Amino acid sequence: MPNIKSAVKRVDVTQKRTIRNARIKSALRTTIKRFEESMKASDQEQAGLKLRKAVVAIDKAVTKGVLHKNTASRKKSRLTKRLNKLTV
Repeated sequence: MPNIKSAVKRVDVTQKRTIRNARIKSALRTTIKRFEESMKASDQEQAGLKLRKAVVAIDKAVTKGVLHKNTASRKKSRLTKRLNKLTV
C-alpha cells in the first residue's frame, strides 16, 4: 500500500477506471454475442439490428478509451463481413 497521498489517490483512480472499463467491455462482448446468436439462428433482419447495436457499442468503447480506433474498425469490419456472408 502506498504511503504518499498522491500515490494513494492514483490507486483509487486506477481501481475506479478498471471497474468502469470492465463494465464497458462486458457490455460490448454481450452485444457481439447477441449478434452471433442471431447469426446462428439465420435471422437476417434480426442480425442486421443486432449488428447496428454492436457497432454502436464498439464506437462507444472507443470514445470511452477502452478500445483503440483501429481495433474497433477491425471488429466492425469482421462483423459486417459475417453478416454479408449470411445475406449472400
